[in-house]
Amino acid sequence: MTLRRAWRTLLRYPFVIAAVGAALVAFGLSLTPAAAVSPWVAAAYAIVMAVRSSWAAVRKIARGSFGVDGLAVMAIVAALLVGETWAAFVVGFMLATGEALEDYAAHRARSELRALREREPTTAHRIDGGSTLTLPVDEIRIGDTVLVRSGEIVPVDGMLLDERGSFDESSLTGESLPVERHRTEEVASGAVNGAQPVRLRVLRAAAASQYQQIVALVEEASRSRAPTVRLADRFALPFTAVAIGIAAVGWWVSGDPVRFAEVLVVATPCPLIIAAPVAFIAGISRMAKEGLIVKSSTALESLQRARTFAFDKTGTLTGGRPELREVRPRGSFTRGEVLRRAAIAEQASPHVLARAVAHAALPENPRLPQPDRAVEHPGDGVEADAEGCHVVVGGRSFVARAVQSPIASELREVGESVAYVAIDGELAGALVFRDEVRPNARAVVEGLRERGIASVIMLTGDDAETAARIAETVAITDVRARCTPQDKVAAITAAEPRPVAMVGDGVNDAPVLVAADVGIAMGAGGATAAADSADIVLLADDLNGVLRAVTTARRTVSIALQAIGIGIGLSLILMVLAVTGFVPALLGAWLQEAVDVISILWALRAAARRDRR
Repeated sequence: MTLRRAWRTLLRYPFVIAAVGAALVAFGLSLTPAAAVSPWVAAAYAIVMAVRSSWAAVRKIARGSFGVDGLAVMAIVAALLVGETWAAFVVGFMLATGEALEDYAAHRARSELRALREREPTTAHRIDGGSTLTLPVDEIRIGDTVLVRSGEIVPVDGMLLDERGSFDESSLTGESLPVERHRTEEVASGAVNGAQPVRLRVLRAAAASQYQQIVALVEEASRSRAPTVRLADRFALPFTAVAIGIAAVGWWVSGDPVRFAEVLVVATPCPLIIAAPVAFIAGISRMAKEGLIVKSSTALESLQRARTFAFDKTGTLTGGRPELREVRPRGSFTRGEVLRRAAIAEQASPHVLARAVAHAALPENPRLPQPDRAVEHPGDGVEADAEGCHVVVGGRSFVARAVQSPIASELREVGESVAYVAIDGELAGALVFRDEVRPNARAVVEGLRERGIASVIMLTGDDAETAARIAETVAITDVRARCTPQDKVAAITAAEPRPVAMVGDGVNDAPVLVAADVGIAMGAGGATAAADSADIVLLADDLNGVLRAVTTARRTVSIALQAIGIGIGLSLILMVLAVTGFVPALLGAWLQEAVDVISILWALRAAARRDRR
């Protein structure tokens, strides 16, 4: 740290500077004929801190909570009344340094989050004919072709136009090894291009792209405050009562009011208001670095208490990379016509089946136009105006409403999914997909049970036969098939025991993610990361992230509570020593400062890296 940077950091803490200044002035006066004024300087600083803390205590009471600020004020006042001026000064200094330590620890814990913002792309190279223009990233539009040079950060989400490319996605997923992408595969903004320049067709504008959404989520998470932090305030009232009681006993037994002040001085547990938030900021920071974005610390606290987990099937328990196996045209419609119109419409949807349709259409339609109008119906499908036609793509009941007649179920193998296509109100055909179960899905479900999760549920809109096959493969016995979005919400609302966590794709499962106590969105797609409905976003397309999230949430909350317990425990020990007269007021004040440091250092353990399972 340079001298200038150190000075800027110090200026953020004016009450610490004021304490040092007051101490120097008091010491200087003690060496002059005006030495009698020296204690008044220390007392003045203590009074300022007492008034400031009193105001903080009043504001807390107005919000319906009782913090430890009141106990700190009583300690300062008691010390001043019995003539322990320097003890009162140290308590005031302890309050100032406690706040500074909390802020500095939070600043350090957010270092990974700040790094995300610093890496955010600001420009992009758009290819116009034979020339390349460097423009602000906000001016890049969907459908543009951009050039990403060697070593550059991908500015927006795009589809790879070259045969292959190698990308470092560590800032997105936490995985350090380069990832190879092939032609027509999606490349997320924030990834770092390898040795060869590549061309991308823009799929999303900058504001909706992966990396920019991650930054927004991280900033939202860093501003939140968890129930466990409020729980620390709940300790304040009983702790204050115990401290006053012990102090009163010391005064009564000794007959000396100084004993009362000595106990209160060591009973100022700043760890109650410092350690818990530091632990949560550190835990969220650690998770962000590993590709687990927690949008609020409330979600972290709820996740560590979760007793029921529910999973969507497509893209969650299955691989999320379904293949279009067959196009079955109907009536006068041709295979190519059905596929092209469906692909144009599906460009408006982030659903995994929609991406599969667009991918399958690319060899025959390398330049698909954007739809004139498109509307996503979460859980049902998409309707769009494409090349002068009204196209509807989605589930059987959804498309049946569009054609105003029942649609017979397509014959299929177990494990296949079918979407239907209507063009201008007429059934045009069916699209048959197949998506395999993720290799680690069963291990994740069993891992949740090992972690004490009492109930695991699978929710899917597929038929009972397909759902049963998938559920048996992943060892889930509670299966809800043929679920509409409303059915999923009802199932989550009624699920027991609570809290309930729901794992889905973050877009088509938006209603059920909101209904759950904790909504977890899977996958690294930009639209998934942007889902306002999800509380936690797993950037890597890896179901093991669910286990990592649970493990980290439990560890973070545990460390927060441990830090609170350490602060209270050490304070109680000091109070017992003070009530017997073994800890003078001034020494006790400095010992309480040491308790603060110990609690904060313990809370910062939440930022330490642990097993990624």
